[in-house]
Amino acid sequence: MTANCILERVIETRSTNDDLLGRWRAGELIDPVARIAHKQTAGKGRAGRSWLANPEDSLCFSLAFPFKRTPAELSGLSLLVGLAVISGIAQACDLNESKLHELGLRLKWPNDLLLNNAKLAGILIEGGQAKAGDSTWMIIGVGINLRNAEKIEASLDSGLKASSLSQITDSLPDVEYLWLKLIASLEQHLTKFDLHGFKPCMESWMKWDAYRDQAVCISGAGKDAIYGITKGVDESGALLLQQENKTIAIHAGDVSLRIQS
Repeated sequence: MTANCILERVIETRSTNDDLLGRWRAGELIDPVARIAHKQTAGKGRAGRSWLANPEDSLCFSLAFPFKRTPAELSGLSLLVGLAVISGIAQACDLNESKLHELGLRLKWPNDLLLNNAKLAGILIEGGQAKAGDSTWMIIGVGINLRNAEKIEASLDSGLKASSLSQITDSLPDVEYLWLKLIASLEQHLTKFDLHGFKPCMESWMKWDAYRDQAVCISGAGKDAIYGITKGVDESGALLLQQENKTIAIHAGDVSLRIQS
């Protein structure tokens, strides 16, 4: 972990992402800041959806990180964060990544971690560039289910299946230890991403692709549903979707990716 990353621990807040977003908008961020709360009363997922997690069953935190790249040059960032989270989990649980893959851990484009097709973790990224020439600050929120997957699943109104880290290891790491390993992994991966972009990580990400070569439906953002066969991602992190006579690229946004029923 870099010496200039500020670590903040609070008992309760509305949303760690909102906390850091407010400070970015006020021009108060100078160095990277990682903020964790035991309880978030107004936590959120993508598209402003609420994310209310039992503090005993989940780890939720945010990292504010400055990039030299412009916002337009950050395509693939959420995919890179997924790889960083896998690396952090492996280190904290003292497991190699190949073992995690064997146990069924996968990445769902563009921002979820699945364990045997049930959601283990989610990623939310917000932020931007205040004005040309400034650093691009991105606020990266991560939520990981630690235990009691059945209880978490019952609390969801989306009908999605949930999984937890306790299904990977019988001895869960200390929350503080897990958080620090995740922050260290994120800093390492984000620094490399700022230099080289997503392209060097493309092949690595596709090894973890949960839906490779499967028929899927993509919907959301008020647009008609799109159907096709997933064929990995391109150098920008866009999802490649094979249709009858063409392959199209779907760029990350407020979309929902589901296996076609």
